[in-house]
Amino acid sequence: MPGLDTNAAVLDGPGVHVTAGDHLCVFYRGLAERDEILIPYLRQGLLNGDKCLCVVDTTEPEAVLAALASDIDITTSVADRTLDVRRSADTYLRGGAFSTEAMLEFWDEAIGGACAQGYAFTRAVGEMTWSLSGQPGVDELIAYEAELNRFLPRYPQAILCLYDLERFSGEVLMDVLKTHPKVILGGMLLSNPYYIDPDEFLAGRR
Repeated sequence: MPGLDTNAAVLDGPGVHVTAGDHLCVFYRGLAERDEILIPYLRQGLLNGDKCLCVVDTTEPEAVLAALASDIDITTSVADRTLDVRRSADTYLRGGAFSTEAMLEFWDEAIGGACAQGYAFTRAVGEMTWSLSGQPGVDELIAYEAELNRFLPRYPQAILCLYDLERFSGEVLMDVLKTHPKVILGGMLLSNPYYIDPDEFLAGRR
């Protein structure tokens, strides 16, 4: 993607280096590339003592847990819900439909609750292929991504949104770029000159 400027902070070892307020889209091809970012991101969060919230769509939560458990002990983290891995059907598509308001309420409750429990930082991540399901409300995807930028400052948190380049159209991906201040592509963390402030972006879509 020409024009993207490389940020000096690339990766934290094999995991993504994130800071409070980060809203990043991750572009990848296939599950293997997805997990090259997803698993280290969650693993590093657990090692840091962060709350880790993960929503997957193309695999079951058990697959993510098994990948993490291959090199660290996650028994306690799962038991006390420091590590919380869920399905898109139970989050983004609760009740068989997507609602921006409902999903922001979900994050607010989950991440606000983590802060109340004493977690200093929350790492959230969502696999976005649910938006290709044809379920009611999925056309709100891009507006939802823009609204997340207003939500991020509320808590010490970072949110990764996972987009498989083999599944999404170029038109959708261009709008995804406009709603994420940072991008991870090919294992590199990039600042994004295509990003548009949510107020301006949403005003242009009305």
